[in-house]
Amino acid sequence: MAEVEFVILANHAEAHNGLLYLSGAGWNDAALGFTLEGPSTPLHFGVGVSVLVPWTETNRKHHLQVRMEHEDGGEPLFTAGCELEVGRPPGMQHGADQRAVLAIDGITQFPKAGGYRLVAQVNGGKMRTVSFRVHNLGTLPFPAAS
Repeated sequence: MAEVEFVILANHAEAHNGLLYLSGAGWNDAALGFTLEGPSTPLHFGVGVSVLVPWTETNRKHHLQVRMEHEDGGEPLFTAGCELEVGRPPGMQHGADQRAVLAIDGITQFPKAGGYRLVAQVNGGKMRTVSFRVHNLGTLPFPAAS
């Protein structure tokens, strides 16, 4: 079964020609200002994902789902999904896995400081998560941009 090999948070992520390019990757703390109304200032972020597709699952569509949520669950703050299909290139060794790398750039606001997580899974299978914390830098004297 196809599965998420890894998921990582970054300031920026790009995928080109089977390679994943990450800038400011691997963070687990975000310090943000919060408005008088409560939500944080917007956070721009990147997500790098690697999906391993076994030989028997190549040339089939697979659904990748990524979501950002509070550590206790609830409504996602950010969601992204896509269909991916990995073929078998000429000369590939019989039985070899294929790797697909994907990059997602996003923006979200957090309702409060605390623990959050990024969750990625393929075809509703095993979840890979990365946890992080949002810290309150203080209340801003103006409303946040929408």
